[in-house]
Amino acid sequence: MSISNENEFKGIMKVGRFVAKVRKAMMQYVESGMTTWELDQFARTFFENESVDSAPNRDYKFPGMTCISLNHEIAHGIPSQYKIIHNGDLINIDISAHLNGFYADTGISFYIGKEGGRKFANLCEAASQSTLAGIKQARTGNPLRWIGRSIDHTARVKGFKVIKNLAGHGTGRKLHEEPQVLNYEDKREKRVLNEGLVLAVESFVSNGSEYAYESSDNWTLTTGDKSFAAQMEHTIIVTRKGPVIATL
Repeated sequence: MSISNENEFKGIMKVGRFVAKVRKAMMQYVESGMTTWELDQFARTFFENESVDSAPNRDYKFPGMTCISLNHEIAHGIPSQYKIIHNGDLINIDISAHLNGFYADTGISFYIGKEGGRKFANLCEAASQSTLAGIKQARTGNPLRWIGRSIDHTARVKGFKVIKNLAGHGTGRKLHEEPQVLNYEDKREKRVLNEGLVLAVESFVSNGSEYAYESSDNWTLTTGDKSFAAQMEHTIIVTRKGPVIATL
């Protein structure tokens, strides 16, 4: 969507603040020995207490309130009582919500314990910096492809690759809207960014595979080669003065 009035701006900011709050709370709550189902149930309390809909559950019948992916899983991991989180793990949480007719989407990859830090700190930092570099390009009148160019350049400077078949997207009135926001530059892309456009900008940065593969559960996406990938995602609003991040 493209925001055209103050009420729409406030609507995006409100749902953006909600998913950011859940993201931060989940990061603080998670611990070794917990199942991904337990972590998702913790998130559920926020949705229920504030009468907010989980967007993937509402729109796609996803079997969870949030997507929680471990290690070689990249995205869309199903919360499970059989998936235990351990020290040394790489974990991704992706939270998207619907509130009063508006959507916002956020996600982050992080690691568990000191062992996880040794293995994944650089990868997670590269994902974060790549997303922020892309977001900086989200200014009215700039080419859309500049976002992907900056994401890809930042990832490669830091020694990593991007996942080419996953992308950010428009959002706002639906969870997934046009345009698709690639992790790399496609010079055939000629669109420019309009004032008020709402985007979910996300990087998927890998130390191996450049593609995501769907698992047999028809939801979970993996690297396919046992490499690791990290993500960072924010919902933003494009303006002439630069991007407004709704999910900080």
